[in-house]
Amino acid sequence: MFDGSLIMSFLTLHYRSHLLSNVDIHRNLYKTRLNPVLAIPPSSIFLHINESGKFPESKKGSGSSTPYRSVDFAGSVVSQVNTVGIIGGVSVDSTLNFLRKLVKWSSKGGESCVPFVLCSDPVLNKEVFSRERSSFPSLSCKSDCTQLDPTPIVKSLQSKRAFLENSGAQCIVMPCNVLHSWHDEVSKGCSVPFLHMGESVARELKEAKLKPLEAGSPLRIGVLATDATLKAGFYQEKLQNEGFEVVLPDKATMEHTVIPATEALSRKDMEGASNLLRISLQVLLVRAVNSVIIASDDMRDLLPQDDPLLKKCIDPMDALVRTTIKWMQSAEKGT
Repeated sequence: MFDGSLIMSFLTLHYRSHLLSNVDIHRNLYKTRLNPVLAIPPSSIFLHINESGKFPESKKGSGSSTPYRSVDFAGSVVSQVNTVGIIGGVSVDSTLNFLRKLVKWSSKGGESCVPFVLCSDPVLNKEVFSRERSSFPSLSCKSDCTQLDPTPIVKSLQSKRAFLENSGAQCIVMPCNVLHSWHDEVSKGCSVPFLHMGESVARELKEAKLKPLEAGSPLRIGVLATDATLKAGFYQEKLQNEGFEVVLPDKATMEHTVIPATEALSRKDMEGASNLLRISLQVLLVRAVNSVIIASDDMRDLLPQDDPLLKKCIDPMDALVRTTIKWMQSAEKGT
């Protein structure tokens, strides 16, 4: 169902789908800000893979007159022991946000670059996005996302995981909340560590040694997310495994603030969406939660960095970046 068209580029992100390996981000990502209309890189490799993760005969990329070299991958694309494989999320901005932080936070003196392979599939992203939207009654025809068959999505993600493994990735991440709904299925049988965003957040909260806001009460952590992510339940599971009590938005909060905030985002009403997000956060905070995990790729950047509410919030993407860097450091040392 999903056709994985991948491109290796050593200068810019230009095409509909991308595979990047060992890119000098400080020279490219930050300088160019990933402008999608930049010139086509003079040396690119077009990799067209089917659902089995194999490479059929090379062909020219659609909409481009630039010829691509036929490549026979007998070995890995990259060979560093700390190479990270990244399955791009539904939101391209979210994926790039993860990548920027990974490179910036892991760089040594601003010179070194993290080795990585990035696989982004707009066809899959569109399918997952439609599935997520179908869980919102007012954004669809009141269809239930649980009635949709996730098998094609899971197979596509498994194919991309296999591709990254074959490309030399020694660790795999999915910087996307909704894709973690199928983390267990996609990571099954993986030959390398497959990090989990929920586990990263729960572990960091455990290590923070928080104290309950109310004496004699358990540690409470709020989770603010779309209906699809909450129904998947992986944040609840990972937090509860670490001994936290999980507080979710009640039905009224979902219907009157969270879902309308998503609707406002779809209309590009950023002010309305941010105001509704503030209300959602305040409703959770008055329930004596220590922190609120904003587990939504869309909502995460709605509030300005100096907003006081953010001091009580956790970005799971940041936790995943830190966990990935810890893995890289361990891999470099051979531990």
